[in-house]
Amino acid sequence: MRIDNDVLAVLSVAQTNGKELVLTGQLDRKLYERTNKVLEAAGGKWNRKAKAHIFEDDAVTRIDQIILTGEVEIPKDEFNYFPSPPSVVERLIELAEIEPGMQVLEPSAGQGAIALACAEQGADVDCVELMEANYKVLCAYDRLKRVRHGCFLESGVIQAYDRIVMNPPFMKQADIRHILHALKFLKSGGTLVSVMGAGVMFRQNKLTVDFREMVQKMGGYFEPIPDESFKESGTMVRTVIVVIPA
Repeated sequence: MRIDNDVLAVLSVAQTNGKELVLTGQLDRKLYERTNKVLEAAGGKWNRKAKAHIFEDDAVTRIDQIILTGEVEIPKDEFNYFPSPPSVVERLIELAEIEPGMQVLEPSAGQGAIALACAEQGADVDCVELMEANYKVLCAYDRLKRVRHGCFLESGVIQAYDRIVMNPPFMKQADIRHILHALKFLKSGGTLVSVMGAGVMFRQNKLTVDFREMVQKMGGYFEPIPDESFKESGTMVRTVIVVIPA
């Protein structure tokens, strides 16, 4: 089931508490009926006493999965590690305008699809990766300058990079938090280029609204990525690219 953006926007501001979800705001009848249809298809059952839709598992995780893909049918392991496809990597490199000798950082580097492409442009590339299996893969590449093992959000700030090119985790808006932290590592005059979940374009919570305003003030912009771009990596998540100059 493909879901319209107006329904996704309603879901993005719904209140969740454990397995319960409560719709907020005044919805016209047709919008409510379409939203209710999505919730029921996702496993949310209306409970008159609780005045909420009740899910079998954590409601906020289920809704985040729906917002990220724009669909209901989602595997439970949907948001583990998914490598950046070549077409997406190519566009990230184009937008980053990497030149030989630049200092580049890729946080949450996976198995190096983006980092190696940056190195091929002649950049000195540092990586951070949390998953031990991926970290070991990265360590085997001589073309990468330095590889650190751990959570990027816990990395100390070094304002040393000309470019930051990244594909961060998306669940529960982790992409915004990773990008905000990554900006602290960017040199003046540098550029950050990142894949993001498409929900950044329509969510209305404070974190997202503040982020969009920050991007605009910094002279940045968003570029849509064609739907199904990550299909070959095993996910139907809908994405955009954000470009932020320092």
